[in-house]
Amino acid sequence: MTATSLHPRLQEIADEFHELPDAHRLQLLLEFARELPPLPDRYATDHDLLERVPECQTPLFLAVEVDPDDTVHLFFDAPPEAPTTRGFAGILHTGLDGLTADEVLATPGEFTSQLGIQDLVSPLRLRGMAAMLARIKHQIRDRQA
Repeated sequence: MTATSLHPRLQEIADEFHELPDAHRLQLLLEFARELPPLPDRYATDHDLLERVPECQTPLFLAVEVDPDDTVHLFFDAPPEAPTTRGFAGILHTGLDGLTADEVLATPGEFTSQLGIQDLVSPLRLRGMAAMLARIKHQIRDRQA
């Protein structure tokens, strides 16, 4: 993986978006929103364990766990009435959950531009997704330190 290439799982998601006309890209984003798994009880009952991503227009919280074997697990909490934000979280979960810490850290921060949705959602929302990725990387680095 080069500095600007995507992990094959994220590349597959990007390719999926590019294969669709604009109207269907929004539908695909909504599918990712619907597929975002619920929080496990340990996070659902103790929101203080989650980090808020203030760059997101909608309240979004996340947590990152790194197993001893370096496998990353991602957890997101976004309200159902925020499908774009949930969709972005769903993309990150589908594309990154279960990868190694190094694989997640190698994900380019600007990968959102490779989804082909910049004409469909506001730049502010795209910055929110980039902020989610930045916070995920920050939490991984904290756990590795």
